[in-house]
Amino acid sequence: MTSSRNHVKKYSIVALLVALLLAPAGVVQAGSIFTLSIDGSDAIFLAGRTDLTIPHPSLPWNTGTHLIRHAGPTPEEIQETLPPILGVAPGDVIRVMDPAVGGISFFNGFGAPLYGPGGNGVTGSDLTALDGISGYKGPQGPLVGVFLDDSIPSSGPAPATLDFTPGGLGTDFLTLSPALRQVFYIGDGVTSGDVFQEFIAPAGATRLALGIPDGFGFVGAPGAYDDNDGAYRVRVGINTLPTVPAPGAIVLGAFGTGLAGWLRRRRAL
Repeated sequence: MTSSRNHVKKYSIVALLVALLLAPAGVVQAGSIFTLSIDGSDAIFLAGRTDLTIPHPSLPWNTGTHLIRHAGPTPEEIQETLPPILGVAPGDVIRVMDPAVGGISFFNGFGAPLYGPGGNGVTGSDLTALDGISGYKGPQGPLVGVFLDDSIPSSGPAPATLDFTPGGLGTDFLTLSPALRQVFYIGDGVTSGDVFQEFIAPAGATRLALGIPDGFGFVGAPGAYDDNDGAYRVRVGINTLPTVPAPGAIVLGAFGTGLAGWLRRRRAL
């Protein structure tokens, strides 16, 4: 395959696995690589919120903050979860190591239809901020991130919402430098031209959270996580150049996204 990926430094799978096994737990060093599963319940708006207790899906939110839930029980009865977090430093360059894969269902009932890490469409989501975390505007339900400092983002004012629709930043950028607490689009981590995108940690950043932006109709107040199932899988590198996936891995990743199940509509309360 002829593409810009041919110009990216190649690492062997064995070397990558050895690096993962030998890296000290909880320590991020230059060249660190992490394999993460981002569940449909990993609410990006709860990033860093170690100050609250998430209630059982059958109970209302009544402490610290809240995410909107369905009025009645869902088949999944999913409890929202705090998104996974990696340690970073200001100026760190974050890239995916190969295109993110997987699929998440945002509807009542298990299984397909699924959205892949790039989300649905090029627009359709416009979510408001929650406490100190910004809103999100762009494709519906993609993999997103947010940089944090050591403080708990429990209060505002939240930073401005970035616009990842075609009329704003879009999703085909090469480099992005979001502010602290500003939710940003990651998707599968590559442009339409197969170039690996770069995300630069801002001044004061000590953590990077990866999660999902969701809400009823994908607009308004964040929430509606209680019927999400499935996950995205991504390998994240910090100050590390990506690998070029083998053709077989690309085919497997495309299969895992459940592309045949895309929907152009969304549930309502």
